[in-house]
Amino acid sequence: MAVAVTNGAKTTMAKKGTLTLKKAAPAPAKRDFGSIFKKNDAPAKKAAPAKKDFGSIFKKNDAPAKKAAPAKKAGSMFKKAAPAKKAAPAKKAAPSVGRGTAAERQLWLPNTNPPEWLDGSMIGDRGFDPLGLGKPVEYYLFELDELEQNNAVNKSANVFASLTPDQASVSEDSLQPYNEVFDIQRFRECELIHGRWAMLGVMGAIVAELNTGVSWVDAGKVELEGSQYLGYGLPFDLTTLVIIEVIIMGYVEASRNSELDLEKRCYPGGAFDPLNLAEDADRAVQLKTAEIKHARLAMIAFLGFTFQAGFTGTTSPVENLSFLN
Repeated sequence: MAVAVTNGAKTTMAKKGTLTLKKAAPAPAKRDFGSIFKKNDAPAKKAAPAKKDFGSIFKKNDAPAKKAAPAKKAGSMFKKAAPAKKAAPAKKAAPSVGRGTAAERQLWLPNTNPPEWLDGSMIGDRGFDPLGLGKPVEYYLFELDELEQNNAVNKSANVFASLTPDQASVSEDSLQPYNEVFDIQRFRECELIHGRWAMLGVMGAIVAELNTGVSWVDAGKVELEGSQYLGYGLPFDLTTLVIIEVIIMGYVEASRNSELDLEKRCYPGGAFDPLNLAEDADRAVQLKTAEIKHARLAMIAFLGFTFQAGFTGTTSPVENLSFLN
């Protein structure tokens, strides 16, 4: 929780993080132009000449000065210096899982520099963020604007502090589990969820049309006539089917939002990995990389289905793919 006080106003932010106060610029020193032209009232006095002591010139020293003893030669001149110890070689930092070195990293556009917040530590990170959506969030606190009604121009407020939110974490709040909605970790979770739904949607649209001859756009019309799946009738009416889907999806979403581990929110494992394919770390990285690639391709494919249905003469993706035969 950040609390700041400026100009008598108290500002409270429901954010936890590091608050950095900005130093105010020093006010310029005022020049006294009157002192430049001001004449001194009294002229400066001349310093009196120093008196000469002629007696000290002819005065002899009573005792002759002693000769300084010769410096002793240090014995260390003939000692051999001990050989310097060689510094231990620095240990190379182990690359993150699935990251590799900078030379091995693949970027979406070769010979480009990725943003600093995309360091390759995330699965499928190819340095693509042209809008800067994954940039770490920073909030600014402003002073109060001048509100003097007699002034021709009121000065705008200056930034006096910045707030950097803490590292991403989740709570049991089902409506907003993340402490920062613009954090890159939350974007990754949303990307995986949308990508998995898109993979199911693309496969479902093509397979269902191949089996029933009904395109995905007209599937809702068929359901209004009678609930069926792949041409087989279901013993439910449409209202009952919608209620069943709402209950099942509500349970799934509630279970997902009750998970506080960031890794398990994206990759729950358990029942979703019945063959234990992710037990091996290297194989798990390969599978996660393949999943994110297919998810991104599926999202683009379903976006293509949508534009094709809205701006062409047919709503069938299968018909538009017939040129491949």
